[in-house]
Order: sequence, then structure tokens, then C-alpha cells
Amino acid sequence: MQTKKITRRDFLKLSGSLAAASALAACVPGEQSPVAIPLEAGGQSPVIEPEIQTTLPPVPMAILALNRLTFGIRPGDVDAFNALGSNESERLQNFVAQQLNPEAMDDSEFENRHARAGFETLHKSHEQLYADHIASNPYSSNDDAYWQWYSQPAYELVDETVLRAVYSKKQLVEVLVDFWHNHFNVFFWQDDGVPLLASYNRDALRKHMLGNFRQMLEAVAKHPSMLYYLNQNNSSDAGPNENFARELFELHTLGAENYLGVRDPNAVEKDSNNIAIGYVDNDVYEAARCFTGWRVDDDLGDWEDGVEKTGNFLYHKPWHDRFNKLVLGRYIPADQEDLKDGYDVLDLLASHPGTARHIARKLCRRFISDAPPETVVQAAASTFLQYKDAPDQLKHVMETILLSAEFKASWGGKVKRPFEAATSMMRTLNSDFTRPPGSLHWMLSLMGQRLFERRSPDGYPDTREAWATSMSLLYRWNLAVGLAENWLDDETTGYTIRSDTFAQTPAEIRTASALADYWIQRILNQTLPESSRNAIIAVMAQEYNWDEPLTEEHVRYVLPAMIEVILMSPDFQWR
Repeated sequence: MQTKKITRRDFLKLSGSLAAASALAACVPGEQSPVAIPLEAGGQSPVIEPEIQTTLPPVPMAILALNRLTFGIRPGDVDAFNALGSNESERLQNFVAQQLNPEAMDDSEFENRHARAGFETLHKSHEQLYADHIASNPYSSNDDAYWQWYSQPAYELVDETVLRAVYSKKQLVEVLVDFWHNHFNVFFWQDDGVPLLASYNRDALRKHMLGNFRQMLEAVAKHPSMLYYLNQNNSSDAGPNENFARELFELHTLGAENYLGVRDPNAVEKDSNNIAIGYVDNDVYEAARCFTGWRVDDDLGDWEDGVEKTGNFLYHKPWHDRFNKLVLGRYIPADQEDLKDGYDVLDLLASHPGTARHIARKLCRRFISDAPPETVVQAAASTFLQYKDAPDQLKHVMETILLSAEFKASWGGKVKRPFEAATSMMRTLNSDFTRPPGSLHWMLSLMGQRLFERRSPDGYPDTREAWATSMSLLYRWNLAVGLAENWLDDETTGYTIRSDTFAQTPAEIRTASALADYWIQRILNQTLPESSRNAIIAVMAQEYNWDEPLTEEHVRYVLPAMIEVILMSPDFQWR
């Protein structure tokens, strides 16, 4: 029987430094093995020297799939996954099929919780959002109530996004919505259209995420949120604004990997369809001319003829550059019918092999690894092109990626970003809330990923190195403490999050070693190496022997700290 004892001071140092250092070890470049952190003599902080290894041991398919295709494993999820088939491949195939057909899923538990949340604006159509919160805001612009009413739909969307990520059974849908918002990023506080973020998320992204990329691309290009964000709303033949056109090429479709620099567009190599194999700066300038006149119907001051204040997309013909253009080697004649110039550009980009590779690579980076194998990227790109005209094109692409051999062998290829870390903590702790308190959003901001607040159009990064910062990980630790110890309350709104870990612990489990084993399995769904297990037991035991029955008072007091350490272990950071 273990008899090692540590002081209260050492216990606090051990729990905090083990968790923070373990998370850092999980996030630095190169795969990390779990570490136990010894205490230095003299009361100094421990020296962290994580052992680096090139690979991680494989895990059961349930752990891989549920970490990648959901926002975290909830109690019972592994058993439900394993019941889907008699072998790993069959289980994965059935789980993917289930998640890729969200309309057939019973999500009534979430829907009831959503109804209790009392959202007041998210049911509104795009036109209603514009009319109620922009065109006819009932408050004075000098009044705080004006800005509260103006931004309410966007803030409700943020709360709803957390609620969906934690409680909806349609988990892959939520992961994909997060992916596509980062791909077609729009900043929360973009000028003029903050309330419309709710319709952008619903009508442009959710509606098309398993559908057709060309249709989604057009929905994004026409949505006022994007038109405002990338300054397309003021682009005219008198002064074309290239911001939207540049991001359309560089981020939304072809990507930087297909940028050929400053070159004569007539000298660029062509493919078998006589389309340029990549883009040059001149393609951006010419595309910007194609989109002149694409704007928002938003004449709030009644200053312009032919412009109303519906907040809808408007093709304003007086602003359109009517003359001929050349984009990706394709000649676009003068005086085409309304919108045709822009549609031609979207058609060229959506069907381009370079776009197929760029989108496939980003999806594989999201679901497989930071540097996905080229084999699966090419397979997904081929599917993208094969189904380019299909209404469920993106669903087929996801099937190709998620059922690939590369996906099945990809454990250790991803770590959780801050939002994924937060939601997976809440899911594994069975946390209870109806509306998330503002302190949760504040913690996400401190960790570097407040929802929808990436200012630059590239979206939040999706690689390990971007999040392996000491401050981000420190606040990740603080969030674990806040969730396990129930101090994430909002006194202004009364919103709370409750994680009753003591009530979720079987009453017959009362030794430090048994408590550690129970919660390690509960949170990680697997065992830990002896050194890491022993460190966690030591946190729980404090001055007690490891196999000695603990008092209820001790368990209530120390259990959250032990759970926090497990939440910050390297194994919990992998996705």
C-alpha cells in the first residue's frame, strides 16, 4: 500500500503545475508522452522536461471518432458508439452515417433545453433582424439600450452556439458549422450588420454545410455580413474594392497554395479545360470588377434612388462595371445580363481543381492532422470534383475523409483548440446550464478564441502551434478550475454552470486510488501510465494513504482539484 504523504502546500503546487505543464507538453510540436511532475526541494516550482516521442499509441475507434466528430465525449457516448457494430470499421461507418443524416436524429432533449433558454431573436428572418434591430431600433443611439438591442441577436447566437456544442446530438453538424465559419470568417463586430450574424450562421452556413459548395459560396458572397465585412458594399465601377475578391481567391476557394504571384495572366499555364492552373494578382483585380454593384439594400437615410432598406442583397446595376474582363484565362464579355459576371467567377472557382484541393486539405487538417497525408487530400479533392454539381456534394466529401484509412490511423494528429477544450470539459463533467454565463465567454477570450471574434478574415488557426502558448494554457487550467469548482456564475444575468462531480461519483468509491481510477476512466475513457496515475492519486490522497478510506468532507473538498488535473492531462488535450 502506498504511504507517500505531501503537504497541503505541495498538494496545491502539484495539482496546478502538473495540469498546466501536462497541457503544455501535449501542445508543443512533436507528440508528447504523459508526464509526472516531481516537486523540487525548497518549495520552488518544478522543472518541466517533457519526454518527446514520435508517435502516440493507438486508441479504440470510439475515442478517436468521438473526439474528432464531436465537441467531446459525454458519459455513455462510448458505450453507444460501441453498440453500433460488431467491429471498429462497422461502428465508425454507422456513426458517420448517423451524423451525416442529422434530420433523422431525435434531438428533442436539446430542443427542450433550447426552448427554456428563452432566446428572443434567433427565430427572426433576415429581413426581420434588419428591420427590428437596424432600420427601426426603438432606442436612442446615445442610450446603452440601443446597443444592447442592436447586438442582441449576435450575442444570442454566441450563447446558442455553446448550447448546441454541449447538448445537441447532432455533433458533426456543430463541428462543421464551426469549421465553415472559420473558413468564411466574419468578425462579430463588423461594421453595420452585427445583428445579421445570426442569419449568416443559419442561412449561409448551416443551410449548405452538407450540401453544394457552389451554392454555399454564392450564399456567402451575397450575405450582407460578408458584404459589409470585406467592404464589398461600397465597391463600384468608379472605385472597385478588391478586399472581397482577394479573400475569395486566397481564403475561400483556391487558397494561397494556388497563388502564382505577379505574372502576365496570358502567360499562365492552362488545364485541359483551358482554365488557368492558378491565379495571379490580375485575376483578383478583374474579379473585383465582376462583383461591382454587389451590395446591400440599406439606404437608411433615403438618399439613393433604387435603393430601399430591406437589408437584403442588392445588385445595383448603376455601380456595375459593364466592360469585358479576363479571369483565370476565361474571357468575360461586356454587357452580360445582371449578376452574370459575378456568377461566372463563382462558377470558375467552385469547379477549379485547385479549389477542390484547398477545401479538401482544410477539411483533412480539421479532421485528420495538422499536416494531413496527401493521399487522403487527393481522394477528398477527387470526390469534391466528382460531385461538384450534386446537392449533397460536401456530404460525399466528408464520407471520403471520415471513412479513410488515414482517418482511422490519425490519433495524435490534433489537439483541442480553446473552444473545443471548454466544451469537452463541460460534456465530460455533465455540466448543467441553460444559458452560459458571461464568465465563460470571458475565459474563451483570455484563451484566445472568443466565438466569432477573429478580426482577420482567415479565421482562427487550426494547428497545434497556434495554441501552444503559456497564457492560453494557463487560462485553460483556470477554466477547468471554474467548471469543476462551480464559480463560473454571472451575477448580472443569473446564468450559472453547475458540475456536481461529487454526486456523479459512486458512493462506494472512497479511496484515493479508486477515485483516481474512476475519474481517469470517466474523463479519458482509458488508463494512464503508472507515473501519471500515481501523480493524480497523490493529489487526491494528500496526507492520507492511497488505499485508505477517505472522509466525505475530504472527498468533497479535494475531488474537484483531482478532476482538474485529469482535465489538463496531455491525454485530454488530444482531439
